[in-house]
Amino acid sequence: MRSNYLFTSESVSEGHPDKVADQISDAIVDLFLSKDPEARIACETLTTTQLVVLAGEIRGKGIMDTEGNWAPGVQEEVEQTVRDTVKRIGYEQDGFHWKTFRFENNLHPQSAHIAQGVDASGNKDEGAGDQGIMFGYAANDTPDLMPATLYYSHKILEQMAADRHSGKAPFLEPDAKSQVTLRYEGSKPVAATAIVVSTQHGKGYDEGDKEAELHAYVKSVVADVIPAALLSDETVYHINPTGSFEIGGPDGDAGVTGRKIIVDTYGGAAPHGGGAFSGKDPTKVDRSAAYITRYLAKNIVAAGLAQRVTIQLAYAIGVSKPLSLYVDTHGTGTVGDDQIEAAIAGIEKLGGLTPRGIRTHLQLNKPIYSKTAAYGHFGRKAEGDFFPWEKTDLVDDLKAALA
Repeated sequence: MRSNYLFTSESVSEGHPDKVADQISDAIVDLFLSKDPEARIACETLTTTQLVVLAGEIRGKGIMDTEGNWAPGVQEEVEQTVRDTVKRIGYEQDGFHWKTFRFENNLHPQSAHIAQGVDASGNKDEGAGDQGIMFGYAANDTPDLMPATLYYSHKILEQMAADRHSGKAPFLEPDAKSQVTLRYEGSKPVAATAIVVSTQHGKGYDEGDKEAELHAYVKSVVADVIPAALLSDETVYHINPTGSFEIGGPDGDAGVTGRKIIVDTYGGAAPHGGGAFSGKDPTKVDRSAAYITRYLAKNIVAAGLAQRVTIQLAYAIGVSKPLSLYVDTHGTGTVGDDQIEAAIAGIEKLGGLTPRGIRTHLQLNKPIYSKTAAYGHFGRKAEGDFFPWEKTDLVDDLKAALA
């Protein structure tokens, strides 16, 4: 295992066009789960200049029947939810304004052929909503057991968004991207070699004193977010390297749900199965199995069983039990990887890692997803019903199974 290297991860802000799409899709998931916890939802969003389009398949009591008829008032709720989401993000621009963009709702009933494979019936347990492979990861780079490059990339943009919303940084507009490069020695981050921040800005903040003010502000955020021990005079900054960034968001670039899956997960530090999360109810293992693998990985590292671990699960559509479970501690494990696999398989509360078992253990049939749709699904604080896959309440079970 290589121990000395440079590694880079990026993040994008809540105002990035793809993230706007993700947040709209997950706001729709939350709306429908609040009406029917067993709702089936696959909602895709397209955003572009003064336009938002929804497409996908849904099913649920009090939402839409199998003939495609909406329950009274729900279509209006859908549009209001979309507009409220864009308003919260902060888009009030000529090219994209929460109040005036055109809206198209093309959601329709879920395929009966998919439904028959997924739904439980007779002796058949609920099946996976699709085939696929899902990965989870944890590493002891940070207190939240996330790759440091991604953790700091997220934190930079979270702080900038907070300052924009509070009025502390009124020159910022919603769209932004960040990128952090760290030098690792002995597999631990020791220095930030490069920081990239591109942020949409108000008129005039691309020249003269205003540009200097923007650059100084960004460097101050970086200094607040990244530990001083990692920063030095040798850290290279690229702030708005293209120059002007006044036109942004969906007006500058079309956005689509599910195009920021590496930002959503581990910043490239771990494999990805390819399936996006946002817009999907938790019967879709693209989402729920990715959450349970993160949960397992985080608990393994928290239990001191490894410094770094990658976990893979695989499913077939309509089949309840996973096809495979794979654990790789990258040579950092205190016990064999096969022993950890056996321990996971033997923990009854995980329900055999079936879709139903995952949803039951993590209590995923709740409207908890809007918060996941910006600044990463992982490395977040587990509070109340939110981010249950970030809890470390499986540590004792793992230790007992391996005793």
